[in-house]
Order: sequence, then structure tokens, then C-alpha cells
Amino acid sequence: MKSFYLFFSILILVSCTKEVKIDIPGYQQQLVVEGRIESGGNPIVLLSLAQNIYSESYIGDYVNSFVSDAFVKVVVDGDTFVLESKLITDFPIEIQIRFAEMLRLELEDAQTLPIHLFSTINLIGVSGKTYDLLIEYKDKKYTSTTFLPFPTPLQQLSWKLEPETGEYGYAHAKLADPPNQYDAYRWESKRINTTIEGNPLDYTFRRGNGGGSHFSDKYFDGMTIDLSYGNPQKKKDSTINNTYKRLFRQGDSVVVKLSKLGKAGFEFYKAKASQLDNSGNPFATPINLPSNIKGGGLGIWVGYSPVYDTLYCVE
Repeated sequence: MKSFYLFFSILILVSCTKEVKIDIPGYQQQLVVEGRIESGGNPIVLLSLAQNIYSESYIGDYVNSFVSDAFVKVVVDGDTFVLESKLITDFPIEIQIRFAEMLRLELEDAQTLPIHLFSTINLIGVSGKTYDLLIEYKDKKYTSTTFLPFPTPLQQLSWKLEPETGEYGYAHAKLADPPNQYDAYRWESKRINTTIEGNPLDYTFRRGNGGGSHFSDKYFDGMTIDLSYGNPQKKKDSTINNTYKRLFRQGDSVVVKLSKLGKAGFEFYKAKASQLDNSGNPFATPINLPSNIKGGGLGIWVGYSPVYDTLYCVE
């Protein structure tokens, strides 16, 4: 009898199985754009081709995916500026630094990359203006538009010692958000005091990991809020106690850069940070990054309007 019930149960299970077919979309090569312009700075555009995630990957394929032979231009107020395609080190040092910041790399690491970027020294961003990006590549045209909003300065920037650390603390500031309008921000910082060799501690502005460095006024429109940030420095810094690496040290001189950006840029970097934070989580929901590139491309063309303030870490 037991054998009969076992056979009957197996028969039911087998009869209830259903073959499931999952249609995986075919790979389509798309142009990926990562471009930016900021007030007081030059436009920078990096182009690459999206890779097939279902194929074997090699470092050579990644390097070869970058595009150097596109035609790229930016139009503002009816004036057209053609962006040149050059190796990173063929551009002025300021463009090299901005590019390293864009990729969140050390300057010396960015300078070794065998890839081309597109830029020009003939165009400098101005707040309050709209910048149109136009790209022609492989008989296709891609367009995007970004606006440089007017910046909002920080108030009461200060450093506060954390007593239990002895000589380390956070940067604090107040932000008076303009009312009745959309505003998004990015907080960055760099230390400008020098090493014993006379080199600056930080060549580039840095922002923290995750989405905390980008934030919007969704929940504080028109309000004055308190901000508190640590030191987003490189991890391999022998000048600081490992326990307090994410704090500023007493005696540091820090330039804080608060930039304002539009909604498209904020939504892109918010989604990108979420995706990176959950990359090791098998239960995370996969998402496609939002894009403001028209014509079938991926990526972002973003405008930043920064304002700077200097913080001396003393009580």
C-alpha cells in the first residue's frame, strides 16, 4: 500500500511539472555616454559601447569598448563648440583632474588609462545656461540637454571634534534650500594642506561611497537643514589612524565643494549608487539606470554648478 501511495504521489508531481522557457533579449550594442559640464569648467565626455553580459569578458575587450572616433559637439546660445578626442594626458591638467574625479580614480591612475575622452578648452560652463550635447557615431545621432542651475552656498561651515577620538571630527554646515523649486545637490571635499614633501594631501575632490553625497530637497524644500560629513579620502592613507580614516584631522585645511544639479542627473546617480550598493545582494531587484540620452544611447549628460568654501579644522 505504501508503495502505491508513493507511486501515485510521484505520478501527480510529474504530471504537474511544466517546462518554463525564458526568453532572454538578444544583445544590442548601444553607445554609453558619461558626460558632464560644470560652471567654471570645461565639458568632458567619455564614450563607450555597452558589453554583452552573457559573453566571456576580458580586460582587452573592456579597453577596446571605448570610442575615440565619434563627432561630438556642444551648443550653447547658438554657438557650437567641437570637442576634441585625445588621450587623457594630452589635455590640460585641470581637465585631467576633473576626469579623474568623474571616474573616482586617483589622478595618477587616471593618467595611465589608454583611452580617449572628448573635451575642449574653448568652452567654460556658466550657471543659468542650457547646454545641448550632439554626438554622431556609426551613422547614428544622439542628443541630450542639461541646464546649469544657480548654486546655493553653504552657511556656518565648521569642524567639530569628536571628544573620544582626541583629534578627529566631522565637517558641519547649514543649507538654506530655496523654496518652491526642485533642487538636488552633491557634496565633495579635498584637503589642501601638504605632506612633508610639499605635495597636497588630495589632488582631486572626493565624495563618499553610496548615495549620500548626492541628495535632493524632496523632504526639505524651502527649509534650512544641518549637514554633517566625514572625510571621503582614499583608504590607503598612512597619514591617518585607521580607526578614524573617515574623519577630518585637527589641523586639516579642507575645501568643500557643494554642487547643484538637475533632476535627470540626480536620478541617474541615485540609481547608480543603489545598484552598486546592492551588487553583491542576490535578492536585490535589478534596475535599468535612467538616461537622458536620446537616439538609442545610454548614460547621462549632467550639469553641475558648484560653490566652494574653505574649512580649517580647529576648534
